[in-house]
Amino acid sequence: MRLLVSVATAAEASAALAGGADLIDAKDPLAGALGPVSAEALREIHAAVGAARPLSAALGDAADESAIECAAREFTAAGAAVVKVGFAGIDSAGRIERLIAAAVRGARAGCAGVVAVGYADADRAASLAPTVLIGVATRSGALGVLLDTENKLGPGLRALVDPRALAAWVSEAHESGLLVALAGKLTADDLTVVRLAGADIAGVRGAACDGGRTGHVTAERVRRLAGIVAGACLTATA
Repeated sequence: MRLLVSVATAAEASAALAGGADLIDAKDPLAGALGPVSAEALREIHAAVGAARPLSAALGDAADESAIECAAREFTAAGAAVVKVGFAGIDSAGRIERLIAAAVRGARAGCAGVVAVGYADADRAASLAPTVLIGVATRSGALGVLLDTENKLGPGLRALVDPRALAAWVSEAHESGLLVALAGKLTADDLTVVRLAGADIAGVRGAACDGGRTGHVTAERVRRLAGIVAGACLTATA
């Protein structure tokens, strides 16, 4: 399992790198669960990360095919190897499939991939159930899926999904050939559960920050999380 840390600035990206994050993710925590940073901020983050780590970027919740295709093209041109797209407010599988396919077209222009985001609090987000999203993502050419939470003031992933149900969801996505990431107010104590569920990636923001999700990423906090992930992986392979 790899540790992904979401950052809003180049300075935070440098801190995440210094702390040992495996993946760097560009996201504006003040703009919602999948708030995109500006294209300029993404270029600065990419300059700070360089080739040291893969870089992903949140595009927000899609609503229009043309707009999400353009956003995917712009963000991959600015350095993102993967873009993440959510679908809050949309519960039509067919419409989401078309939106993902549009994002895939835009991302492929930059030789990048798309991760489709499902919400564990899908009822509140008025979005597609995560179990249905797996098939939709597979059919539309997505690289992977992420299970997150839309309401960052509400309960986290661990409180919303039973560990066995989480493992079953991850297994089903893997059987469909998808990369699988889990996020949603994950704490240091949650990382072992995420690993046991079989996820490829654990995504964090608040746990890596002084001052919570809207605070600032620090190398010290990332180092602690990276140590937990590395220790868990070593134990699993011993």
